Amino acid sequence: MSLLKIEGICKSFGGLKAVDNISFDVEEGTIHALIGPNGAGKTTLVNMISGIYTVDEGRIYFSDEEITNVPTHKLVNKHIMRTFQNLEICENMTVMENVLLGFNIYMNKNLLKCSFQFESILDDEDKFTHIALSHLKRVGLEYMADTLCSDLSYGVLKKVEIVRALCTSPRLLLLDEPVAGLNGTETAEIAQIIKEIASEGVTVLLIEHDMKMIMGISDNITVVNFGQKLAEGTPEEISSHPAVIKAYLGEGSLHA
Repeated sequence: MSLLKIEGICKSFGGLKAVDNISFDVEEGTIHALIGPNGAGKTTLVNMISGIYTVDEGRIYFSDEEITNVPTHKLVNKHIMRTFQNLEICENMTVMENVLLGFNIYMNKNLLKCSFQFESILDDEDKFTHIALSHLKRVGLEYMADTLCSDLSYGVLKKVEIVRALCTSPRLLLLDEPVAGLNGTETAEIAQIIKEIASEGVTVLLIEHDMKMIMGISDNITVVNFGQKLAEGTPEEISSHPAVIKAYLGEGSLHA
């Protein structure tokens, strides 16, 4: 069953059509990769899905509900969450403090209660801290909970971002280049985390340039080039697709 449906969406910036009539479905509980050269329109497409950019033409559906041009904060309430290509981490805060930001949509925002630190507020804090620790433990970071993010490596901070996203209990998780800049060991660790997330029923839409990772964990792949959909299929189908090999990857690159 399709959790996310993209129907003919378009986006232009001035005279440049960055996304041109792209359609595809993302099946629930799968890892769906979105690949293509730099400037192909991948991030623009995800920015429209996540409400950062408005859609010029076309429609987006999530769980059969139209979400075209729905603001980002309302999409978070629908359990659609994303990470960014560039880290969005508060480096002057600890790992735990950054992760707890993911619970913002559940926080009791009643100013009077917060001012007087009512018992319910303290109970929420304890509950969220417990859940955050469990998510940190699953990626091996529980011992870093009180460490300032400014003291951590880029690879660890990528994990922190994913953990924070998980705290929204996402049904759809959009990951924009989660292993960019990481070494082989770090990439393998992130790939395993993504596979575990999907195995628990979270649907993942993934932008990535690491073809070994993409081919190893994806259920389906959509290829875009010059803002248009070039091909779609399983990793096996994409790896042998002549147009993909010619336009994007080059002979042998898919098997690198």
